[in-house]
Amino acid sequence: MNEILGLSAAELAKKIRGKELSSAEVTAAFLDHTTACEPGIHAFVTRLAEDALQQAAVVDGKIKRGESVGALAGVPIAVKDNIMVAGARTTCSSKILENYIAPYDAHIITRLRAADAVFVGKTNLDEFAMGSSTENSAFGVTRNPWNREYIPGGSSGGSAAAVAARMAPLAIGSDTGGSIRQPAACCGVVGFKPTYGRVSRYGLVAFASSLDQIGPFSTTVEDTALLLSAIAGHDAGDSTSVNAPVPDYQAGLSRSIKGLKIGLPKEYFIAGVDREVDTAVKNAIEVFRKLGAEVREISLPHTAYAVAVYYILAPSEASANLARYDGVKYGFRAACDNLLEEYENTRGEGFGGEVKRRIMLGTYALSSGYYDAYYGKAQKVRTLVKQDFDRAFAEVDLIVTPTAPTTAFKIGEKSADPLQMYLSDIFTISCNLAGIPGISMPCGFSGNGLPIGMQMMAAPFAEETILRAGYQYQQQTAWHTKRPPLS
Repeated sequence: MNEILGLSAAELAKKIRGKELSSAEVTAAFLDHTTACEPGIHAFVTRLAEDALQQAAVVDGKIKRGESVGALAGVPIAVKDNIMVAGARTTCSSKILENYIAPYDAHIITRLRAADAVFVGKTNLDEFAMGSSTENSAFGVTRNPWNREYIPGGSSGGSAAAVAARMAPLAIGSDTGGSIRQPAACCGVVGFKPTYGRVSRYGLVAFASSLDQIGPFSTTVEDTALLLSAIAGHDAGDSTSVNAPVPDYQAGLSRSIKGLKIGLPKEYFIAGVDREVDTAVKNAIEVFRKLGAEVREISLPHTAYAVAVYYILAPSEASANLARYDGVKYGFRAACDNLLEEYENTRGEGFGGEVKRRIMLGTYALSSGYYDAYYGKAQKVRTLVKQDFDRAFAEVDLIVTPTAPTTAFKIGEKSADPLQMYLSDIFTISCNLAGIPGISMPCGFSGNGLPIGMQMMAAPFAEETILRAGYQYQQQTAWHTKRPPLS
């Protein structure tokens, strides 16, 4: 079993197709390991063990009969619990959707079924994806597999922890302001946010519709390329989905990065960055130099405004998107004597504190007399942030930064200080505002044994460039091979 858990998704898929392993034994190995580890980590809201074993048997049957199978044939995958999987609970880690059963598959789930992936469970998150620590779940805190006193990052903390703890070789998350990349950094795995529009959002429960994007978690860049190839592409069901060809992301991984131009934005290498994080990222940059990349300093001058802009725009969109949870159409309903009380009590009892905070922030920013001063102005500054990246990518192919200014913090450490919690995403937010692709990958460890993440960003739809650089980095380093000490 331990041998199976140590294999990458690409290796597992190859061995299953080649009949060296069956999907049933692979799936059982991961399910058994999850049973042992899950009580101490709590990566999942809902486990789908029985369904997974049935899916695995179907894949094995196809292979036995000589039928063609998909690129992820028989490989277990975990899915963030704000993405619809037909017949399974989709709670968004909120009391208001505690018993909601998804009536249909998200587009990416349809794609993953076509690739013959096996769904092992729905992972924990900050309620409605609003948070940076996975402490805001109605179903309990997820813990970092490297040290269970620490947060796994958020909002996709369950997906990141599941991959780090080898409960699944692959997982799906969503990223609105860093919710894939920041937990990937905290848990020492690879987390990828594609270009806005590259992956369909159909079936993703909306937080902030102009910022949300679905993406993969894995331990290797090769696995990231494999999973991204399975989920990327146009979807007529999503009006923001871009109708553009999807490259073979695996095909270009081995190409040299000699001559690749890498930019280091001076606004990201500042006094507030932890010394160990700064050192690890700069050591990673030296690896790129040795591989032949050209490195230069650049400027993204509107970076300082990104957090303020995000925490106007994202709550404003959340305020509109979450208006549908009123106790009438679906989900939790408070017992009341009249309709107004039903609305008020349902939302008051159904939503957690952080969600209510953001709804109020957004409603205020959109209210009469304040719209132009807040929301309208924030949209203009968002354009300036996007223009910073446009100018930068006219000079460089890739931008490298720390993913977060620090490693993971202790559970409860920032719960009473929302502003400090929000600043955890200071280096990831701009990527969403600009709609560009970004990755976090492990590049070192702190003195107390916590992972450090490096972020790489590229121009819109230049996912290939990021993946190629990341793959070449992993060929020269071993950070991605480290595993947390699990009992």
